[in-house]
Amino acid sequence: MHTQNQSIIVSGGSRGLGLHLVSRLLEAGNKVATFARSHTAAMDDLSAKYGDAFYFTPLDAVDAPGVTAFVMEVSDRFGGLDSVVNNAAIGQDQLLMHTDVETIQRITNINIVGPTLLTRAAIKHMMLSGGGNICNISSICGSRGYAGLSVYAGSKGYLDAMMRALAREVGEAGIFINNVAPGFFESEMSSVLRPEQLDTIKRRTPSGSLSNDENIFKVVDLVISGTTNMQGQVVFVDGGITS
Repeated sequence: MHTQNQSIIVSGGSRGLGLHLVSRLLEAGNKVATFARSHTAAMDDLSAKYGDAFYFTPLDAVDAPGVTAFVMEVSDRFGGLDSVVNNAAIGQDQLLMHTDVETIQRITNINIVGPTLLTRAAIKHMMLSGGGNICNISSICGSRGYAGLSVYAGSKGYLDAMMRALAREVGEAGIFINNVAPGFFESEMSSVLRPEQLDTIKRRTPSGSLSNDENIFKVVDLVISGTTNMQGQVVFVDGGITS
């Protein structure tokens, strides 16, 4: 275990990968805050188990004033902000010519505008406190093409490009920013893919298996530990499919 005694924000932590990240970071002895559009029973369970070390509030990731206020609230509650994990995202499985405008806007809002707003608010606090760590959950789709995922892939490619530019903007302030890019893994987002699509992906993966939440957590944990001197990098967790 690498990350301990940190104050951490994980977006979209009410279920799926986000919930796993939140739970494991709390288990390691960190203070963790998360937000999502809807409340789940898991949030009550974590609150009962970890008390003041956990904080959740319902929040839309594209609510700019709300995100700014949330970051300030977390910093006040936890006595600072050490790390942010931009996890909230939605998927897609539709050819672009069949994708309606509302779906395009929804994907780009949540996958692009949301993490940009949270990162913007977080780096202001981190610059004042002497540094921090930002980890974006990207995807192999940001660097490889998959039919039916064009808008989603574009949103993840944006995260990779933004991260590289931002690393040069904030590096001197002691802020490290890197992306963790999972391959397709067992999740709500991969559930939009047909079984035959997932079987094909498994066959083409050198490890012969999809990654899981714990595989991804271990890499995120390392990235935000502040022990690696890694800056501006995309780390793939995909069983070798991008090799």
